[in-house]
Amino acid sequence: MGYHGIELLGFIHRLFLVSTLRIATLTTDALFASALEAHEQGTLALALKGYREVLAQCPAHIQARHHLGILLHQMGRSGEGIDLILEALQADSSQASRFNDLGNILCALNQHDKAVSMFDLALQLDPSPPMFWNNLGVALWQSQQPQRAEAAFLNALQRDPNNFPATQHLATLLGSQAREEEASYYACKAYLYPPFQEKSPRLLGIACYRLGLIEQAAQWYREWLAQEPDNAIARHYLAACSQMEVPAQAPDSFVVRLFDEMANEFDHKLVTCLDYHGPELARTLITGLVAEAPSLVILDGGCGTGLCAPVLAPYARHLVGVDLSSGMLEKARAHPCYHQLVQAELTHYLSTSPLRFDLILLMETIIYFGDLIPLLQAAAGALAPSGLLAFTVEIWKPEQQSTSGQSGHKGYTLSPSGRYCHASDYLEQCLEEAGFEVVRRLPVILRKEFCQEVVGLGITAQRRDSQPFSTA
Repeated sequence: MGYHGIELLGFIHRLFLVSTLRIATLTTDALFASALEAHEQGTLALALKGYREVLAQCPAHIQARHHLGILLHQMGRSGEGIDLILEALQADSSQASRFNDLGNILCALNQHDKAVSMFDLALQLDPSPPMFWNNLGVALWQSQQPQRAEAAFLNALQRDPNNFPATQHLATLLGSQAREEEASYYACKAYLYPPFQEKSPRLLGIACYRLGLIEQAAQWYREWLAQEPDNAIARHYLAACSQMEVPAQAPDSFVVRLFDEMANEFDHKLVTCLDYHGPELARTLITGLVAEAPSLVILDGGCGTGLCAPVLAPYARHLVGVDLSSGMLEKARAHPCYHQLVQAELTHYLSTSPLRFDLILLMETIIYFGDLIPLLQAAAGALAPSGLLAFTVEIWKPEQQSTSGQSGHKGYTLSPSGRYCHASDYLEQCLEEAGFEVVRRLPVILRKEFCQEVVGLGITAQRRDSQPFSTA
């Protein structure tokens, strides 16, 4: 045969061995791919058979061992599954996803401390996947480590602001800590993830408003109004967010429906959630300006549930509460301080009560009036000589109009919240036109909304034809 013939036979033999090895490898890879596809499609028995065939051909196949471990866990054989995953990790611990998978299994078995360790190892290898941070957050939360859990969820959202699981988990975590305003931000973000078919356009509009998405809020309120053409709340909020057909004051139908709906939870939301200090502000506005004896006829206008009644009672010979909402008045009846409660529109009631009151208090009431002239003129007519008007307003700065998306009308604007804000100079102009002189003017924080302080003014004014007060 000769030397060259022998060399050629050797080459053919080596080529045959390499080809055989490649065919075996291709067969193993194809088997694994087929088993993995069956696993992903939920055909567990077929996947089980496939993974085992792969390992029979190639016992060192790490991916097959790892995925077989996951599959056995899913089939209720978690102990065997975990052993296989640990064997795969012992052979190759370079894949972060394998630690993450084991962490998920341990979480499902309520072994949260061990799960935390696995997620930490995954993140040491690869800190980029938002889902790893979300999974760590869940395990930390279940391990009674809420601060670390919050940080983990925030890390997930820093990497992917639209990560739905982390958003939803963070909202729930913050809510469980009574951090309701912060929780509402993430709850609203989660609510705005599609699909939208089964979601309320009202709540979608509120969620958009909460997140500052005012144009989108208007779109949802428009859809809400299309579904309920007679809904006064939908119409008012659409006007507030679209700045179209803005009324001079909130319609009675809006006020009645809104506050009737809110009556049962009003005090909790206003005082606890919104950090409302109306009674304290009321005391500040009248202290030193009225006789410290139960000698006055007092009107608590827009009295709501009666939060200010205990402040007014020591000064009152006769205390009247007026509100449009029957639901609010029902709650106000629980206060023994009122001598009379009346369901009426405020301007109309004042205009039919000439020279009756020594003090009129309007706390968080003027925010539902845009044009103040009719209300202030009616209040002036309802005050007895030397009578006082004390109230709070939200302040609007017209120079911020371009950035706020609000358009003003004669010194006031209807904000996307559905409340009116007033410019300081417009307020002074209206008071003067109605015949009032300001005797006390205080910058105040009215409440908090979405964790931000709402800035306003507290005003005490006296009819100009009355005897002036000394504020010294």
